[in-house]
Amino acid sequence: MVKNSVLGYPRIGAHREWKKALEAFWSGKLEEKDFQQQLQELRLEHLRKLQEKGIELIPVNDFSYYDQVLDTATMFGIVPKRFAYDGGNVPLSVYYGIARGTKDAAASEMTKWFNTNYHYIVPELDGAEPFLTENKPLLAYREAKEKLGIAGKPVIIGPLTFLKLSKGYAAAEFDAWLERLLPLYIQVLQELEKEGVQWVQIDEPVISTKLSAEDVKRLSNIYGQLAAAAPNLNVILQTYFEAADQYEEIVKLPVKAIGLDFVHGFAGNLASIKKFGFPKDKVLGAGLIDGRGIWKASIKEKLELLKAIQSHVTEDQLIVQSSCSLLHVPVSVQFETKLDKELKDALAFADEKLDEIVWLTKAANGEGHAISAELGENERACEAFKHSSKRKRQDIQDAVALIAQTKLERQLPFAKRLAAQQAKWQLPIFPTTTIGSFPQTAEVRKARQLWRKGDWTKEQYAAFIQDEINDWIKLQEEIGLDVLVHGEFERTDMVEYFGEKLAGFAFTQNGWVQSYGSRCVKPPVIYGDVAFVNEMTVEETKYAQSLTKRPVKGMLTGPITIMNWSFVREDISRERIAYQLAYALRQEVEALEKAGIGMIQVDEPAVREGLPLKEEDQANYLDWAVKAFRMTTCTVQNTTQIHTHMCYCEFHDMIGSIDAMDADVISIETSRSHGELIHSFELNTYGKGIGLGVYDIHSPRIPAVEEMTSMIDRALQVLDARLFWINPDCGLKTRGKEETVEALRNMVAATSIARSSHSATV
Repeated sequence: MVKNSVLGYPRIGAHREWKKALEAFWSGKLEEKDFQQQLQELRLEHLRKLQEKGIELIPVNDFSYYDQVLDTATMFGIVPKRFAYDGGNVPLSVYYGIARGTKDAAASEMTKWFNTNYHYIVPELDGAEPFLTENKPLLAYREAKEKLGIAGKPVIIGPLTFLKLSKGYAAAEFDAWLERLLPLYIQVLQELEKEGVQWVQIDEPVISTKLSAEDVKRLSNIYGQLAAAAPNLNVILQTYFEAADQYEEIVKLPVKAIGLDFVHGFAGNLASIKKFGFPKDKVLGAGLIDGRGIWKASIKEKLELLKAIQSHVTEDQLIVQSSCSLLHVPVSVQFETKLDKELKDALAFADEKLDEIVWLTKAANGEGHAISAELGENERACEAFKHSSKRKRQDIQDAVALIAQTKLERQLPFAKRLAAQQAKWQLPIFPTTTIGSFPQTAEVRKARQLWRKGDWTKEQYAAFIQDEINDWIKLQEEIGLDVLVHGEFERTDMVEYFGEKLAGFAFTQNGWVQSYGSRCVKPPVIYGDVAFVNEMTVEETKYAQSLTKRPVKGMLTGPITIMNWSFVREDISRERIAYQLAYALRQEVEALEKAGIGMIQVDEPAVREGLPLKEEDQANYLDWAVKAFRMTTCTVQNTTQIHTHMCYCEFHDMIGSIDAMDADVISIETSRSHGELIHSFELNTYGKGIGLGVYDIHSPRIPAVEEMTSMIDRALQVLDARLFWINPDCGLKTRGKEETVEALRNMVAATSIARSSHSATV
């Protein structure tokens, strides 16, 4: 009989109960005992739901208090020395200090989990002495067993993936670190085996990236030792997000089951099974239901794929499961009451995906007659959406196809544009600016709510927004910033805001997913052809510029970021979606310029995260991502300065593409990475305007002037001082007003010191 499972479930709760509990605890409104109780109740509620839905191998230890990578690090006592930790179980004060920073210690680096919009905390191994603080998978298993009678499937991040995602060691030390970590993994598994645990899921998503021959040998060593240490434990070696290129070697590893992604790695994994077969002594975890997308799966089509797999794998060797953890999708469609029925019927969030897994399992086991109504409705909804006329705009398709064939270049090369822009703007050396947003205070959120509920008129809300803009323009001038922003008080989210004003988008009421920590986002749904409707940002930006003689940047979110941070349609390529977005945004850029805005920032923080995991696919992606950005910005005048912003530090492998985007100024996050990005510029020349973020906006900590001065000085060792800008890491939406003002004052003070130190050399 075919079994079923799921790789993980969203931790945030149907109504973001997890987020609310975390933030109440952080603010001191919730005692630790009550906080622990609330999270346990939520955790058990999730397990109970999986049980009631009919999931057979139920994951435990996928629930986290912040991030699963941080959980693994603290389980092994890997705590940076700057935090007050003296052994034993890691207290929540230290755990959250690593994630968010403290008054005296900077937070650990945060970066994207492979090619998703989820962020993990990067473990710092430098100086660490790993030991097992507590067996978290065992505790999770016991809780599920004692409270609900569930013999769960503990989930653990595998040794190779954990070490590859960590920092603070030299490449030559990799194997030594592996040997230090393996005894801890062995101890965890032996204790699970002793407890009577049957199945353990060990996640090794790094297998879906490019592995070296040495890495394959390491996997053989790792899983050979684990199998010898806990021979009665059924280990599922789980891969996801792409195909396993080293399939022939991976399936030989001494584990009971191999989990493969048959959604995002469909072609490669199926081809490997057809070519090499599948071992008769192993179980295949077939990831058939998309753990990252929100579209309803056609059970009819999935059964056809399952039949193709069953040509090589018997039914007793099969587990039907999600392609990855359902962490990446919202909880349930049932809370969506305002969506168009045709669209709603085409959606499947986490709870609906559980149903799909169970239906697929039953159909595979010959029990389709018992769910014939569900299968019939599933096929009807999929077909109706597939052929919906609401999704297609021929005029947009024709216009985008025509523009995509043109030469997408600015009138003059950067060097000549720079001279024209310097003559126009007369900025000092090391111009200071911010990335775009200012604090979204309780008052701002309340005003938006009053307007959306109809308690305020459009005019009342517009007047409130203008008052906020006015206050922050004055504050920016008082602080001493050189290039100002209007603050984005009218925007809920940098993607949702634009989606609401473009055709082809839909919006959920409760489609929240975790981005990092307690930060949850509600990605828009791109269901049809995207089209410009009306001006989106001109009114607020033009008003802000009328209040000051200093330049005010127009602020847009770029096409690749809007795409990567949305749930996108699957019937056309992502490249075509990007070009449609670029064409719409291009019209907004032109409207801003026409309104007298001479600096326009088109943010692309998500370009890097969309980079395919397979090296052979990356060049093509970067080519059309660059093309989409240039399509958005290439029509402006030479004196119009185009800015962009990118997040996170792993840019060494795409600096050439960043340069090809041809933005006049780029700002990049670097403070959380503690300067590693600067090393990229020691190895690669970058000849356009650049600002490396000098302080971390994800933490409430206010860095000292000296700290920022040090960051500036190091950057100026490798970057051209004539092209260097000074700014925070990212937008300041999530910060408080007082801390924002104080941090920006320190940033301006650090800039003043840098100008005094370097003015003679510029």
